[in-house]
Amino acid sequence: MDFQLLATASGSHARAGLISTDHGDIQTPIFMPVGTVGAVKAVHFSELRDDIHAQIILGNTYHLYLRPGTDIIERAGGLHKFNGWDRPILTDSGGFQVFSLSANRRLKEEGVTFRSHIDGSKHLFTPEKVVDIQRSIGSDIMMALDECPPGTSDYSYARQSLTLTHKWLARGWQHFQATEPRYGHRQAFFPIVQGCTYRDLRQESARFVADLGAEGNAIGGLAVGEPTEVMYDMIEVVNDILPTDRPRYLMGVGTPANILEAIDRGVDMMDCVMPTRNGRNGMLFTRHGIMNMRNKKWADDFAPLQADGPSVVDRLYSRAYVRHLFIAQEILAMQIASIHNLAFYLWLVGEARRHIIAGDFPSWKAQMVHDVQQRL
Repeated sequence: MDFQLLATASGSHARAGLISTDHGDIQTPIFMPVGTVGAVKAVHFSELRDDIHAQIILGNTYHLYLRPGTDIIERAGGLHKFNGWDRPILTDSGGFQVFSLSANRRLKEEGVTFRSHIDGSKHLFTPEKVVDIQRSIGSDIMMALDECPPGTSDYSYARQSLTLTHKWLARGWQHFQATEPRYGHRQAFFPIVQGCTYRDLRQESARFVADLGAEGNAIGGLAVGEPTEVMYDMIEVVNDILPTDRPRYLMGVGTPANILEAIDRGVDMMDCVMPTRNGRNGMLFTRHGIMNMRNKKWADDFAPLQADGPSVVDRLYSRAYVRHLFIAQEILAMQIASIHNLAFYLWLVGEARRHIIAGDFPSWKAQMVHDVQQRL
């Protein structure tokens, strides 16, 4: 994986860059749709490619390991051939998913033992095994195994958690360097900065991660219960240390405003289930604000969903019709909303890139942050 830094916004830390992988280029800043089990919920890959203009999607190591399992994925020739997506794929290590199974997992220095949410079977993830699973999946970018502590963790727990994460990271990095890709294309390994909401722990972790010299770096453990302003502060603390010549990936964030604020602070890559999950529940994000499609105000509004929207669904369907579909619990409603929201998120980061290069990002961002948070 290669990264070129092409422009930095005046009066901001916002950056425009280009990531090159064997499955294609990624223009940054970029939003990555979440395809947890190898599929983005309710969205065809043709829509992701041709309408939404996704440049990279995510898969999840925990979920793909449990089903269909690495044996099936290996026999298919890797996830790209298994699911038919021919552009870059990033896989999360499963650390966050295991963290969310707090009642059914046990942490120790060797790794984390957990029980499957599907059938209760017992499994062990070690830093080395997680690298091996992601080698089997064949993702272009793989993530290190880490522990994601709650945003409300006290200092003692956050310190203990970070020590464990750094031990795992050192082992995972060593194993990555000692192994080879399986399907003839390059794979990159991103370590993850942790440290909860504590400045000194975040600084320590950022330095530890930066010293590895990996091809890119990630910021994890945010948007997990801490106040938004604290999240922004932690991004600034970490990005003051992470190298500028490597892409920075903020994991699991967030709202359109969160994304713009993260870009302003020097983040290059982001992902979140919000556009699809909230979309399936009737929430549409637009450049003008947020629409709740279950509201009665849309019942006889026959205007296009969003006349100036980036997706074909924005002009093909009326607001009244989409509301009707949600009230009738029609599956098509969830598909339309998911496509709309993802297309908007990709449009948003594309516009951010355009304004970074043009030199007017700060003023554009300030207006856009205001607009996207309005309730319509």
